[in-house]
Amino acid sequence: MESDIEQVLWTAADIEQRVKELAAAISRDLASHTPLLLLGVATGAFMLVADLARHLKLPVLVDFIRVQSYGNNTQSSGVATVSSCDAKINVKGKHILLVEDIIDTGVTLSALVDHLLERGAASISVCALLDKVCRRRVGLTLPSNGRLYAGFQCPDRFVVGYGMDFAEHYRNLPYVGVLKPQVYQSCKSD
Repeated sequence: MESDIEQVLWTAADIEQRVKELAAAISRDLASHTPLLLLGVATGAFMLVADLARHLKLPVLVDFIRVQSYGNNTQSSGVATVSSCDAKINVKGKHILLVEDIIDTGVTLSALVDHLLERGAASISVCALLDKVCRRRVGLTLPSNGRLYAGFQCPDRFVVGYGMDFAEHYRNLPYVGVLKPQVYQSCKSD
């Protein structure tokens, strides 16, 4: 698995330090928004949700929601579909911290924000480990003075690890690395 990685961008130690910093900022900024619902975008954000929850200094609820826009591809399809596996906690009137692994085109995040607003969320903020600003196609507007917390600005490379995958592989890597192009290009020719 590790032989498929071209370059490590952020080590486990880099990520741990940055998650602590994000948790401190969120705990300070959203202290009046309790209990805060950490709503992880499954499956990619599962590691970030767990690590973030351990470091937050405020009461939280935790749930997950499923959205798909990549499938087994390396680029977003441009259409985000919120699965029938919606959050089990009712979001109406809740202050939500949407936890994402990566913000890429913004399509998925925009669809999620709209979905949560339709269901009556009181406020929505976002915490993403990675922000790939160079690929943004949809602007990010967060209602009710929502805030964006981003761990690292990501280059325009296909990354895996720390919950992020290619075809459901590599999620368990403790770091974020660039997947060698020949790995995903060989899958296209199969």
